[in-house]
Amino acid sequence: MPLTNLRNIGIAAHIDAGKTTVTERILYFTGVTRKLGEVHDGQATMDFMKQEQERGITIASAAITCQWNNHQINLIDTPGHVDFTLEVERSLRVLDGMIALFCAVSGVQPQSETVWNQADRYKVPRLAFVNKMDRTGADFYEVLGQLNKELDAHALAFQLPIGAEDNFVGMVDVIEQKAYNFNNETRIEVPIPADLVEPAREARLAIAEALSDFSEEIMEMFLEDKEVPTELMKRVAREATIKLSITPVFCGAAYKNKGVQLILDAVVDYLPSPLDKGAVIGLDVDDPEKTRSRKPSSKEPLSALSFKLIHDPYVGQQTFIRIYSGELKSGMGIMNTTKGKPERVGRILRIHAKEREDITVAGPGEIVALIGMKYTKTGDTLCDPEHPLHLESIHIPPSVVELKILPSSRKDQSKLGEALAKLTSEDPSFKIRYDEETEETVISGMGELHLEIIVDRLKTEFGLEVIVGEPAVAYRETIQTEREANHRYVKQSGGKGQFAHTILRVEPNPGKGYEFVDRIKGGAIPAEFITSVNKGILKTLETGVLAGFPVVDVKVTLLDGSFHAVDSSDMAFQICASMCFKQAFMKGDPQLLEPVMKIEVSTPDDYIGDIVGNLNKRRGRVESMRRHRKGSQKLNGYVPLVEMFGYSNSLRNLSSGRANYSMEFHQYMPVTKSVQEDVLKKLAEKKRAEQGR
Repeated sequence: MPLTNLRNIGIAAHIDAGKTTVTERILYFTGVTRKLGEVHDGQATMDFMKQEQERGITIASAAITCQWNNHQINLIDTPGHVDFTLEVERSLRVLDGMIALFCAVSGVQPQSETVWNQADRYKVPRLAFVNKMDRTGADFYEVLGQLNKELDAHALAFQLPIGAEDNFVGMVDVIEQKAYNFNNETRIEVPIPADLVEPAREARLAIAEALSDFSEEIMEMFLEDKEVPTELMKRVAREATIKLSITPVFCGAAYKNKGVQLILDAVVDYLPSPLDKGAVIGLDVDDPEKTRSRKPSSKEPLSALSFKLIHDPYVGQQTFIRIYSGELKSGMGIMNTTKGKPERVGRILRIHAKEREDITVAGPGEIVALIGMKYTKTGDTLCDPEHPLHLESIHIPPSVVELKILPSSRKDQSKLGEALAKLTSEDPSFKIRYDEETEETVISGMGELHLEIIVDRLKTEFGLEVIVGEPAVAYRETIQTEREANHRYVKQSGGKGQFAHTILRVEPNPGKGYEFVDRIKGGAIPAEFITSVNKGILKTLETGVLAGFPVVDVKVTLLDGSFHAVDSSDMAFQICASMCFKQAFMKGDPQLLEPVMKIEVSTPDDYIGDIVGNLNKRRGRVESMRRHRKGSQKLNGYVPLVEMFGYSNSLRNLSSGRANYSMEFHQYMPVTKSVQEDVLKKLAEKKRAEQGR
């Protein structure tokens, strides 16, 4: 199939806007499935994880291939819940186009905005589909207005709904000036209803006027009041959509099978092929200042990006990749430039949700799964060893909620370690660390639901029962002032002694992470032990100094030291550096940082005062309020995560269940002195209680 006939698309939106239902209808109408799977009865094809079927939500973005009008569509269904925002992030990184779904009743919801901003970050062209037009309160024109006002989407109505709520029967295609009704799964062309003839004509003129900015030909016709031919209009609309200059808006009711075939036509008509997206730009491996480009052609050297890992019980680890250029063949030797390691391609699979098809070769634009990758993780670049390059990786947000877990039986400790290692390789936003003092494993992730799913998977996939602690906030530690420390580590206990001596300067390094600078002169410490000093500090950063939380944003300079020709060793310098760093850190006015969340609340006007008051009590800061729909407002602000546990119940009580909210990680910020003292006191009490058990 020619590259012009390939579409890599995703469906993304706020939770419950109907993404998986739309996907199921697409699979049905493209012949991939014989019957319709429903989310509410746990039968959705794309939601094949047990946890997805139980909760009726999508957790892992699943890739599937289907055909429509002689075009191949690679479709990725993404989750809407904010705890799985990384799934959306990594899908958008490799997609060429997107259907952004909006509920006709709720309009632009908090998570829709997050997804829209993610699509902007990766410059993904998109169509908007206003779903659930058959629901009470559905208002297509209100949602169209919100798209422009709240998302600055340059949204244009490419369809007008015929009726709404119980009277929704179909839609008018504005460009072709045709109307469609639906009889079960069949679309039927009908005359445009009399009350929509004039609005449909005006909507076509509005599109022509908007497109005149991108085409002189349309500009002339528009100024001369001439009818713009349909084909010209479609061609220019496609170009404008691909440049992110407009967002075509469509409507329907996926659950009632209305409008799905037309959105598939729109994917073919307006979303880009890999050729439209053009060459991918990467960095030169030897000189990161230089760039390298790869055109989407099988004649170019191979370049691909790994965007997801899944551990399949039948075939082992599947590494999902998007190929940008060149051809990939099974048995071929390739290079992982991110890790600097060679890999050999085992099997290549094309995925149909649960089903998989073995293929021997895959070309540019394809999304396939590889079996047999040893080193490759999410965000790694795979390429031809003779023509290496680095592709832009995937933005991974920090984990903000922690949970202590223990295997219910001590003999399962190593089994738990193996299971967690597999889960972290699948999901880079999931982290694990071991607390030496309490001998507990601490897992951290994007939110409570994220960790709940992980614990559930340990039970169902790995057969592990675990004892789970209370969710806690993942704080960070840093310092506020520059300090030096001088530490000599000497140990004589019969046999070979231990000796190391380091002088370190530790200073704040806001927003730049950890930096290590070597200022040793005249061989005061040999080069191999300087590496040991860095290793010792890195280990200490992970376990923390003040309260056992990871240390961030510090710059450490090794100023001086000494060694012993016989007694100095790698371990001695690691221990010495760790102790020296801790001394300097504790003198440097140590400070806790807490995750602060960006929150958005949609609420009827009646409850706004109570909701603002409640957020203020939670140390929240309200930034803005704006009219959302008639009689309702949208409130934006920032709140520390620690104050947000149990917020959904409070909001439900404050608003009689009529307000909803969404939050996402904003940044780590310093806590006040009184809050820090309170946190440290509670942690000390908790530790004493655990030790007394």
